[in-house]
Amino acid sequence: MREALRLHPDSTCEAATGIEAQVARLGRGRLLLSYVVTGKLAALRLPPVVASVRSDQLWRQTCFEAFVRPSPGPRYYEFNFAPSAQWAAYRFDGYRSGMTVAAEIDAPRIEIGPKARRFTLQAVLDLSRLSPPFRLGLSAVLEETGGRKSYWALAHPPGKPDFHHSDCLTLELP
Repeated sequence: MREALRLHPDSTCEAATGIEAQVARLGRGRLLLSYVVTGKLAALRLPPVVASVRSDQLWRQTCFEAFVRPSPGPRYYEFNFAPSAQWAAYRFDGYRSGMTVAAEIDAPRIEIGPKARRFTLQAVLDLSRLSPPFRLGLSAVLEETGGRKSYWALAHPPGKPDFHHSDCLTLELP
């Protein structure tokens, strides 16, 4: 399923004209998450590609995110994928509470695409240790070369950008 991410109403972005996200099942609990950014990519701050290692605070710069809530209960996971190929996985016991590193999640396979007119990031994520069905929220933080950030998601709750909010978890994977 391919979905357009929406720019938060309080954000502006001159670099990107749009972001599309797609989720595909690969079987045995694996998901392929694809993000495609179109626009004036030279105006985006994109770090150089480095070794794909677990890193913290990736959301402070250009970063693509997935929030996954396995059923049932309030527990959910946050996944960050940076254009540098660095990544992060966190587990939360409830809304923004009980955050821990999700050590049970294996490193995703991240691929970065060409940057001529569109930037692509694909991540293969193994969720086989989690209990389906899943509710997903897909989002992105884009940082422009001037430092301005914009916030994109499938849906936004009222108020400031908050990708952790349950209103953002709009996709259901049975």
